[in-house]
Amino acid sequence: MDQKQADIGKGPQPRPGGRAARIQAAVFKAVDDLTQEGEPAEPTVPAIAARAGVTPSTIYRRWGSLAQLLSDVAVKRLRPDAEPDDSGDWRADLKGWLVQYAEEMASDPGRAMMRDVLSADRTDNACVCSAYTGQQLDVIRARALAKGDTPPDTGVLMDKVIAPVIYRILFSRTPPQADYVAGLVEDVLGKAGE
Repeated sequence: MDQKQADIGKGPQPRPGGRAARIQAAVFKAVDDLTQEGEPAEPTVPAIAARAGVTPSTIYRRWGSLAQLLSDVAVKRLRPDAEPDDSGDWRADLKGWLVQYAEEMASDPGRAMMRDVLSADRTDNACVCSAYTGQQLDVIRARALAKGDTPPDTGVLMDKVIAPVIYRILFSRTPPQADYVAGLVEDVLGKAGE
């Protein structure tokens, strides 16, 4: 039996960069385009499908709901483009990255992305976003360790800086200001040095 015969009955195998990837890219672009245009306030499945050149059933089959689609698009947007800046001073890099993170997440687009991620029925996208944040902190932490310093654990930074920042963004009338974030970082760094 040759390989072609052995593969019969296994069902379709996804191809990287194949039709599924093209459909996803077209649908994500349609969401981005409609969101940037601002009409309507929240895109609908029929509008996204028409813009992407697919049927609404394709979107429902692949994502299940508009909320899940918007969540997946938000996760894509939240993926970091690059590693955090490296000035040679990991403490300054950490503080700068965390202040910038808080500013971006507290912005209207940042809040909208968080809302979209959290509105999905599944929680796996929230975990992916948390992993992205942790990976960025891990990069700064690894630089500090390479210099022989003892930076705080990534989990401590997530609990003591990221968590209160996100809580304030989601549940407070006033977003966290740079001095608030810098104070959280200083508290953690002070305790790490003890």
